[in-house]
Amino acid sequence: MEPLLFVMAILGCGESDAACREVRIDRARYRSEAACVAATEQALMRHDDLVFPTVVAQCRPAGARPASLRGSEVMMPEARPLARPRYASARVPRSSR
Repeated sequence: MEPLLFVMAILGCGESDAACREVRIDRARYRSEAACVAATEQALMRHDDLVFPTVVAQCRPAGARPASLRGSEVMMPEARPLARPRYASARVPRSSR
């Protein structure tokens, strides 16, 4: 039995409800889905020449059919929360006199 490998499909998506298009398969192969998902950010940086409103990566077992994905279904990364703002104290220091 051959080991199960995962591939990363690079999809170009529009801004509407139209289906995303598979435009490339990244050349790397991964031993697990978790390893594939962990590599998506670096892989997307390698494929920055694609001209689509949104470019996403989709991990799947090698040889599996692509899953249908629409532009409106693409989850955008959440904004990282800013550090909590620090404010100066409003208290007036007491005099030691």
